[in-house]
Amino acid sequence: MDSPVKIPYESFIEIDRNSETSIFMQIANQLINAIQRGFLPYGTKLPGTRAFSDILDIHRNTAVAVYDELSAQGWVESLPNKGTFIIGENQEKPVRVKDFEKNSLQNYPEATGFSFKTSNILDNPFEHSDCEYVFNDGVPDIRLTQIGQHSRFYSSILKRKSNQKMLGHYNHDGSEFFKEHLSHYLNLSRGLPISKNNLLITRSTEMSIYIVSEILLSAGDTVLVGALSYFSVNMIFQKSGVHIVSLPIDEEGIIVEHVREACKKRQIRMLYLTPHHHYPTTVALSAQRRLELLDLAHEYGFIILEDDYDYEFHYDKSPILPLASADTKGMVIYIGSFGKSLAPGFRTGFIVAPENLMSEMRKYLGIIDRQGDILMERALGEMIEEGEIHRYLKKSLKVYQERRNYFAELLTENLDEFIQFQKPSGGLAFWLEWKVPVNLMQLSRNCARNNLFIPKTLLYQTKDLTAMRLGFGNLNFEEMEKSIEILSDNAKRLL
Repeated sequence: MDSPVKIPYESFIEIDRNSETSIFMQIANQLINAIQRGFLPYGTKLPGTRAFSDILDIHRNTAVAVYDELSAQGWVESLPNKGTFIIGENQEKPVRVKDFEKNSLQNYPEATGFSFKTSNILDNPFEHSDCEYVFNDGVPDIRLTQIGQHSRFYSSILKRKSNQKMLGHYNHDGSEFFKEHLSHYLNLSRGLPISKNNLLITRSTEMSIYIVSEILLSAGDTVLVGALSYFSVNMIFQKSGVHIVSLPIDEEGIIVEHVREACKKRQIRMLYLTPHHHYPTTVALSAQRRLELLDLAHEYGFIILEDDYDYEFHYDKSPILPLASADTKGMVIYIGSFGKSLAPGFRTGFIVAPENLMSEMRKYLGIIDRQGDILMERALGEMIEEGEIHRYLKKSLKVYQERRNYFAELLTENLDEFIQFQKPSGGLAFWLEWKVPVNLMQLSRNCARNNLFIPKTLLYQTKDLTAMRLGFGNLNFEEMEKSIEILSDNAKRLL
C-alpha cells in the first residue's frame, strides 16, 4: 500500500471558498475523480482526518464530512485501528505520482477515444467580427424592441398560479391557447383557412424544415430550388441526401417553364420557395406564377414547401397571399416564423399542413423538442389577443420603411456608377448587382480593415454574376451613412 505522505493531495485538490458548493463536496468530488482516473489506486491508505485537515488547511469536521461522503458513495472503507482505504478493483496501470502532472485531474480529454461520422455539409457558415459596423442578411433592429413591455406579458403569465402547473409536465403539442390565436392571426393576415389542428409550433424555421425533410424526403429524391436560394435550407436538404436542382429566377420569381421541363425529365419530390421575398434577391413571385405552380404540383404530384420569409415586412402595398391560401389539393406545406419583429427570445417557428401529416410531425417534434416553451407561447397568444402584435408591427414598419428609403438614397449617391438594384417592396435587405466585376472577398477583407464587416454569406460571385445581399433593418441613419461610405471608398479603390 502507498504511504499517505507520498501523495501530494494539495497539488490536485483546489478549494474555491467563494463557491456555492460546500467545501467538503468540492474535496470529495475531486478525490473521487482521482480514484476514477487511477491516481488513487485500490488499497491506497488515506491520511487520518486530523492530518488531512492540516494538509488542506480545513477544519477537521470538514475532513470527517469528506470521508463520510466517500464512504456513503462506496469509494472507501474504514477499518478499525487501521485507517481508511480506497476500495475497488485492482487497476492494471495506476498513475504513478511522478507522472501525475502529465495527467492532471483538471484536464478534459482533447479528443474522443472512438471514431464518428463528420459532416462538411453542416459546417457553420456564419462568421463573427468585432467591427463596429456590420452588414447582415436582413434582421430586425433589437433596439426597436419594446423588451420591457414584452417582458411584462411573460412575467404576468409566470406569476399566475393557474399557469404554474404548466411547468410540471411535458406538452410537445404546444400551447392550445397560442395555436388557437395564431391560427386566427394567420387566417386574417394570410388568408389561411386553418384551425389549430393544422399547426405545429417549433423553435425556428430551420427546425420546421428539418422535421419536414425527415418525414417527406429520402436519399436520392429531387428537390427544386431557385438558382440562388437560402443556404441554410440547402444544407438541411443536402444532409437528407437529396439531389438539389437549381432553376432560374427573374424579376417575377422562379420561372415556371423551367419547373415544367424539370418535371418532364425526372420525378420531382419537392419545390422549395420563398415567394413573398425570394432569398436572396428579394423579388416577389407573381400571382399568376403562383397559380401555375399549384397546377403543376397537382399535375406532377410534387410538394411545394412555402417559406414565408419576411412576410411581416411589406411597405408599398399589401402582400400577395401565400400559395397555401389557394391550395385545395393539399400539395403545399407552409412554414414561417412568428414574432420576427420582436426580441429573439419572443420568436417561434410554425408549420401549417393538413392534419394527417401534422400527426406524424408531432411524433418527430416530441423527440427533438419534447418540452417546448408553453409559457412563452402563452405570452405570444395574449399579445395577439390584445392586439399588441399589430400595434408593434405597425410602429416598426414605419421605421423600417424610412430606413429602406434612406438606404436606397445612400446607395444611389455613393455607388450608382458601380451597382444596380431595385428598391425592395418589403423585407429588410437589398439585392445589389455589380455592373463591373469586382473581387467581393477582397472587398470584404478591405472593408473589415476599415471597421465594416461583410460576411461571406452575403456575397454571390460566379463568372456570370457579382452580387451582394445587404441588410438595412439593424442600422440607423448614422450607421447606414458610415457603412455605405466605407463600402464605397473601398470599392472605388478596387475598381
